[in-house]
Amino acid sequence: MRSIWKGAISFGLVTIPVKVYSATEQRDVSFHQVHREDAGRIKYKRVCTVDGEEVPYSDIAKGYELPSGEIVVLTDEDFADLPLSTSRRIDVLQFVEQSEVDPIYFAKSYYLEPDGTGAKPYVLLREALEQSGQVAIVKVALRQRESLATLRVREGIFVLETMLWPDEIRAPEFPFLEEDIEIRKQELSMATSLIESMEGEFDPAEYKDAYREALQSVIDAKVEGREVTRPEPEEGEEPAADLLSALRASVEAAKKSRGEKDGETKKPAARKSTAAKSTKSTAKKAPAKSRSRKSA
Repeated sequence: MRSIWKGAISFGLVTIPVKVYSATEQRDVSFHQVHREDAGRIKYKRVCTVDGEEVPYSDIAKGYELPSGEIVVLTDEDFADLPLSTSRRIDVLQFVEQSEVDPIYFAKSYYLEPDGTGAKPYVLLREALEQSGQVAIVKVALRQRESLATLRVREGIFVLETMLWPDEIRAPEFPFLEEDIEIRKQELSMATSLIESMEGEFDPAEYKDAYREALQSVIDAKVEGREVTRPEPEEGEEPAADLLSALRASVEAAKKSRGEKDGETKKPAARKSTAAKSTKSTAKKAPAKSRSRKSA
């Protein structure tokens, strides 16, 4: 991986030099726009709407449109003069329980690696944060945009999760929220049974992007000159007569997929305590001679 940013975590009077790396990547199949007849790449020219001339990239500035339709032109010098207190710092503001931060605020994830002499204070803060069971709320500026973010520990590495600002979260204003919808006790009980019948421990490796795999197969077939075949559509089940019947049928289908017989009730796996999970994950990821960790 290549670092995209260098700076430092500012924790009280402690400064921890770090390098920042993108923690995720999209695996979409990428395409180019091409001419259907000869597969030539389609290119676009930057043309000014006023004089019709093509504009070199060096002459392009950012413009902010006013309600009147007038444009305020901003240059690189204008942006350079803006005060960004966190231009090279990740400022720790406070510590909170992770459950207090709604996941809807999260935007993008980054890994932080200690840089230079920052290894010891990095490990110190990491251990203290893990023992506290909390996450740090920080402020950081990446790519000329200042954001709130959380700092947490994952597999021995700090993960920086940039967040949206509160005014960037849309309010869920939907008419049905104002309706008085009656839920019968039997329906709620059956829905609860359905949830229990589908309980399990989350393993992301069990899932795959079926659409991307199918798309890649189409591309491979084109390359090899084979006939592209389309799988037969699955037979759909008859819709249930009512909500309760649909829930009951869903519970039976979930049991059937797990090999349970009619009338059997498979007990859900016992939930592990947070402390037990923490101890187990720590034991897996800690090298023999690197460090010891306390479970929460």
